[in-house]
Amino acid sequence: MNIEVSLVSRTPQKLSQAASAVQVITGEAIRRSGATNLPEALRLVTNLQVAQLNSSGWIISSRGFNTIFANKLLVMIDGRSVYTPFFGGVLWELQNVLLEDIEKIEVVSGPGGTLWGANAVNGVINIITKSAAGTQGLYASASVGTFVKDNVGLRYGGKIGDKLTYRVYGQRFDRDYTFMPDGTANSDAWNMTQGGFRADWNASATDNYTLQGDWHGGIRKTAGENSNFNGQNILGRWQHAFSQTSDLSLQLYFDRYYRDDVPSAGSDELKTYDIDFQHRFALGTKQTILWGGGYRLASDDAYFRSDAVGILPRFKKLPLYTAFIQDEIKLGSQTRLTLGTKLQHNVYSGWEIQPSVRLAWIRESSTLWGAVSRAARTPTRLDVDYFLPAYPVPGDKPSVAGGPNFDSEKLLAHEVGYRIQPTTLSSLSLAGFYNIYRNVYSVEALPGTLTYQIQNGSEGESWGIEFAGNYQLLPQWRLRGGYTYFMKELRAKPGHNFDPAYLGNDAKNQVLLQSILDLSNNWQLDVVSRYLDYLPQTIATTRVPAYFTFDTRLAYNIKQVELAVVGQNLWKDRHAEFGPLLFPRSVYFKITGRF
Repeated sequence: MNIEVSLVSRTPQKLSQAASAVQVITGEAIRRSGATNLPEALRLVTNLQVAQLNSSGWIISSRGFNTIFANKLLVMIDGRSVYTPFFGGVLWELQNVLLEDIEKIEVVSGPGGTLWGANAVNGVINIITKSAAGTQGLYASASVGTFVKDNVGLRYGGKIGDKLTYRVYGQRFDRDYTFMPDGTANSDAWNMTQGGFRADWNASATDNYTLQGDWHGGIRKTAGENSNFNGQNILGRWQHAFSQTSDLSLQLYFDRYYRDDVPSAGSDELKTYDIDFQHRFALGTKQTILWGGGYRLASDDAYFRSDAVGILPRFKKLPLYTAFIQDEIKLGSQTRLTLGTKLQHNVYSGWEIQPSVRLAWIRESSTLWGAVSRAARTPTRLDVDYFLPAYPVPGDKPSVAGGPNFDSEKLLAHEVGYRIQPTTLSSLSLAGFYNIYRNVYSVEALPGTLTYQIQNGSEGESWGIEFAGNYQLLPQWRLRGGYTYFMKELRAKPGHNFDPAYLGNDAKNQVLLQSILDLSNNWQLDVVSRYLDYLPQTIATTRVPAYFTFDTRLAYNIKQVELAVVGQNLWKDRHAEFGPLLFPRSVYFKITGRF
């Protein structure tokens, strides 16, 4: 409960005092789970819906709307946004982090648009890596297995003088294929190689500088063809402290990715330039003001090699301007009121305003909170610039035309939650929400024509509860887990004709339990089990049966060397998660050295 989180207020605060449905997954919990990549690590967050599509693809959402083009979740890695304005979601196969270097993952379920802006509708994730000072020395690991065929990582951290620390790393993996419903192999194996660095300079007691970057490249099998992808990013950050109650930060980054969808069909290349500034200061003894702004320029090249489908125009620049302000007010010794709003401008829908109000009653070992927030999912290229076919026969109209008048999807969220530490050995949190969605995506025929156009023809509500808890059962045995109940009711707006079942397929119930156990004589035994309710059949997806499965890790430590065997998806030989493809039971062996 004393872990610091920064997603809720954009400044560090204790988890116990955060007025939001926030969960934190530590690097230790990730390591003990046996996860091999970021999506598998995010399965440990009980308020996320995580489903694997194929060997290289995942879809991840919070509070519903999980689909191939899931687009209501903002994801950041060390503050660098990794969502793509092509469709508003995350290309998870491009996001690779050396898991050993993760300090923690913070996840807020519910809107975060007031502070974080575009696409922070149903949740925000920030993957936070360790400082260079926290990764000194040599780390090396190698694994071999049945599904994760091989995975190697190497990292070295050092110092230059007393104030500059650094690390460099590289990693590579090869993953096997999945299976078709009839048991035949699906041609979707893939590999990826990545390297990077980080340097931290503590210039003085008040100034800190960070410079970090990554490069990656790989090949995915798609429809029997090799689909290449690669990317680079570099980020710089300056943090200055005026006092204990006042500080500022300035962050700049550049990010580029290139990705073949199917080589014979087309590709997408995106370059993003971003600058972000924030300033915090006290106003008297009872108020803290946080304000800031930013500018982001995304330059997209969506190239299709066939006239069957197209994004027009092919090249497009997408500037985004943002500004925010938040005021935290102490109404008494135990009550805090937080008011804030985000103002942003995008090329498609113009100005958007995203206000929120949060009220928290904080006692020594518990916090009761409530919030009302407005968030917007801004239009993307897939909403506005999509045409099918791209160039129709002269005199004909395209069967699907982009939505030139497509507006932002709107959310009004109502939340309430309670977080308590009943004893020094346990903590519990409970959150409930009721969301109202307006102007949601639809594809409908224009009156009197056979031409379909992307519109804002859907609306609806969703509601649910989220429970999470930790319990130190014994000094050497810790349990953590949670339960989520989710329901939604979507419909066509009056005057519109669209089946909104296309907009997401979400499990009504899901349960997770992680057991972390230290045995005697340097042995460790860890288990992660999960249950997901069935997914009903829709016009876009097949029915997926409910499934239960578990992963097990057995490890032995010999001084600075660790030997481990990990079994994943052990309950059944194969199971589906989203769509017809089946994912196999697998096992891998791993050796790790930390020097």
